[in-house]
Amino acid sequence: MKLLKPSWVNHNGKPIFSVDIHPDGTKFATGGQGQDSGKVVIWNMPPMLKEEDEKNENIPKMLCQMDNHLACVNCVRWSNNGAYLASGGDDKLIMVWKRSGYIGPSTVFGSSSKLANVEQWRCLSILRSHSGDVMDVAWSPHDAWLASCSVDNTVVIWNALKFPEIISTLRGHSGLVKGLTWDPVGKYIASQADDHSIKVWRTMDWQLETSITKPFDECGGTTHVLRLSWSPDGHYLVSAHAMNNSGPTAQIIERDGWKTNMDFVGHRKAVTVVKFNPKIFKKKQKNGSSTKTSCPYCCCAVGSKDRSLSVWLTCLKRPLVVIHELFDKSIMDISWTLNGLGILVCSMDGSVAYLDFSQDELGDPLSEEEKNNIHQSTYGKSLAITTEPQLPNTVIENPEMLKFQQRQQLQQDGEHMVQAQMEAPIHNMASMMNGESLEDIRKNLLKKQVETRTADGRRRITPLCIAQLDTGDFSTAFFNSIPISGSLPGSMMSSQSNQQLISLDSNTTSSSGALKSNVELVGNNTKPAEETANKESGNVSSSSPVAPTSITAQPKIEPMKALDSRFTERSKATSGTAGVAHLNQTAVDRLKEQNVTKDSKPRVVESSSDSEEKIPASKQLSKRKGEADADLAEKRKKGRPRKESQRLMSVSLTVQSQVASTSEKELTCVTTSSLTLRLPTPTPQKSFTLQLSSDPSMYIEVENEVKTVGGNKLSQLKCHREGKEWEAVLTSRIVAAAGSKEVVCVACEKRMLSIFSGSGRRIFPPIILPSPISTLQCTGSYVMALTAAAALSVWDVQNQNIIIKNESLQPLLSGNDLTVSQTLLTKRGIPVLSLSNGKAYCFSPSLSTWSLVSDKQDSLAQCADYRSCMPSQDAVMCSGPLAIIQGRVSNAGRQAAHLFTMPHLVQKETTMAYLENQVAAALMLQSSQEYRHWLLIYAQYLVNEGFEQRLREVCQDLLGPVHRSSDSQWESRILGLWKRELLKELLPLIGQNLRFQRLFTEYQEQLDILRDK
Repeated sequence: MKLLKPSWVNHNGKPIFSVDIHPDGTKFATGGQGQDSGKVVIWNMPPMLKEEDEKNENIPKMLCQMDNHLACVNCVRWSNNGAYLASGGDDKLIMVWKRSGYIGPSTVFGSSSKLANVEQWRCLSILRSHSGDVMDVAWSPHDAWLASCSVDNTVVIWNALKFPEIISTLRGHSGLVKGLTWDPVGKYIASQADDHSIKVWRTMDWQLETSITKPFDECGGTTHVLRLSWSPDGHYLVSAHAMNNSGPTAQIIERDGWKTNMDFVGHRKAVTVVKFNPKIFKKKQKNGSSTKTSCPYCCCAVGSKDRSLSVWLTCLKRPLVVIHELFDKSIMDISWTLNGLGILVCSMDGSVAYLDFSQDELGDPLSEEEKNNIHQSTYGKSLAITTEPQLPNTVIENPEMLKFQQRQQLQQDGEHMVQAQMEAPIHNMASMMNGESLEDIRKNLLKKQVETRTADGRRRITPLCIAQLDTGDFSTAFFNSIPISGSLPGSMMSSQSNQQLISLDSNTTSSSGALKSNVELVGNNTKPAEETANKESGNVSSSSPVAPTSITAQPKIEPMKALDSRFTERSKATSGTAGVAHLNQTAVDRLKEQNVTKDSKPRVVESSSDSEEKIPASKQLSKRKGEADADLAEKRKKGRPRKESQRLMSVSLTVQSQVASTSEKELTCVTTSSLTLRLPTPTPQKSFTLQLSSDPSMYIEVENEVKTVGGNKLSQLKCHREGKEWEAVLTSRIVAAAGSKEVVCVACEKRMLSIFSGSGRRIFPPIILPSPISTLQCTGSYVMALTAAAALSVWDVQNQNIIIKNESLQPLLSGNDLTVSQTLLTKRGIPVLSLSNGKAYCFSPSLSTWSLVSDKQDSLAQCADYRSCMPSQDAVMCSGPLAIIQGRVSNAGRQAAHLFTMPHLVQKETTMAYLENQVAAALMLQSSQEYRHWLLIYAQYLVNEGFEQRLREVCQDLLGPVHRSSDSQWESRILGLWKRELLKELLPLIGQNLRFQRLFTEYQEQLDILRDK
């Protein structure tokens, strides 16, 4: 062991309360008291490690000094990825720092130091929530959360991905909270306070897991800080300042049952800080010794008010080393290097000490893979688990695999070279500044300033801007003459997911029905709905024509509202066009008001338990003057219905089941075993306009009853497309219209569907629908019609054939209170219906059945954890039909909660099941890009989790038979994609895991054979 106390690390005689080494080992930060404010200083690490660098005047020792805190700084902590530095102080603030580029030197304003800052650090965010001094801050293992504690008795959890958002405030301590530590697994966070307790909180719901008080009953609040620490294997939590038989100890708390049977003893005064080595060790094997594997152990450093430091190994009953009288005052903080062989200690006397150990003294550190295996075997899932690009102890057996690994390495080296070229000017600028004081730099700058004389002889100097500019983020080490051991785990980098709006296909437009549609139950002996259709029409207005409402999805919808059945969406219209929505009724009401004509019979629908106040009123369109009085009777106010309406609703239908008689205030209940579904139909409008795409020059206009020929009123259809216009005349009123770039279709009152080409040519004679239209939609050359009798049909206009013929929605709407909330027709003519219960179904023509493709309440989606397998470019996922239907936004809090609510094996199965569902749903929807997207994610997950059998099955299906055979039924394409090209994309994913190198080699060789053929 080597011990060093560098005199150049100081705060000008002021106390240093905190120290922390950067994860890459190139620098360290100190925090404490400044001249008249708090001070944070970033120091260069190489002069601490090597004497030559310390004596070299060209290598700076101080990299940056920040005096932004208004009062003493109590804690500084680097994030695990090294990108950020958090500091907390007596000014009740937490400041988050980030390194930035510069174009000139700078120094702290008002500072007496004449040396310029070599690195530039800017305050990224100031976090304000505490009402007292901030005593400690700590980053979570995956850098998604930042915790802070204060003398206001609270612990605040900040969202590190979205500062200054607060996730939770933990209240429960009755004394000053002086220390924090995260469980390396990420399941708990522990806090220690002056109320003689340690409290362990769950990260799943931020509630208290346990409170430990017995070892601290005799303790007094005599320490400035209480820095406790969790062992890297997660088994032990070691506290500061505990008492055992009136003697100061560091209490060891076992994770299993929170037992307090062991402690670290020997210090003469209260323990202020405990810090575990980030590495897990095993005993070093000597030459000729047995190859028997030793039990892993941890290393812990303990600092006390008695100015001594002790280093313990959990495999030994006595400390490894004890250093007495190391400082003149109490030890305040301890920090280990990432490689586990170096330790920095700071004291209230304003000095620091560095201890350098060897592997012979501590042992052999376990690799990250071995550490991950310990976490995974013990806890299943851990936020501290990191991934390495390859297994260091695995022998590459095949030259193809070796070539692949070399290509990957060259690609990574190329990326690093580009980054180095971008950072070269910064290094050059820094090297030019070496050894040059700020005064010399300012003298050179004065030569460039512009000086003029006014008429009265006064000097006027034009200001020269020499301020710092942020030119980017840089994280390279300055002036290192020796390599720094240890590197950052790439998987610890966190990124914030973005919420994006989802757009539908520009060719898809629709204009009929309502988003929140109604399901009506009607007896079989009733008359068709068209006999009682509403014959009202809207006012004619040249400035604001009325457009019918739409049951289909509009070009832009919010992700979380894609399947929401509680809001109404109006159809998109051009300037001066207003959308009018139907009143939408749920099946709970089971009522539909109709205009009573001479030939129509009143309907009564089942409503045995609903009160009269739940009967909805029809939303009326604007009326013509001649019909205003007639419509007055249809308007209803909230509350008790009118007597006429009560008599209308009390009429019962004659059906084959019994009719239960109720009281006079209740409606008559009709129950029948033979009921049919009824969907709402759009009301004819005098005129309306419909946009065909995002291009405002493409739209259609509909005018009903514009001409009279022989006493019959005609309707007119106009289509405007790229400056051209065509017209068509129809004999009955148009109630719904839809169109795309290829076709335009309209549905009329007499159940007729007319389809026109893009230039206005009629393609078919009028198609007679079995019942009135409810929804009409068109995408590309496909036309979808959903009738009031809940029957769905889809036509392929280009090939002039029918794909789906009168398919009933009865299997989907058989439950109670179900409505159709959204419809979608894909580019390949696959219809999709979303219901009010959050489920979405598509009809497969090849299987002739409905299939569930999405469920808003799907527990598999809520528990699946596949984010590590997501590609960096995720634009495809947000544009396909599956993404439009599901419309989910990732919830980090929900996923973090589910991460620990189930065993890891169960979570692996749920994730795999969810990904398989996504691949199958994309295949059912015939969405080729989404199929490829989810297939790659699924393959990546199989590689990460080691599911070789399923991975082989996927590869075999994509490869197909190597030799041709007349009996083979294998298709070389799927959704227009070449299967073997997909396999070529999968092989690099398989090559990332050396455990699958034989699988990689097997299919790579077969692809080479097929290529040679």
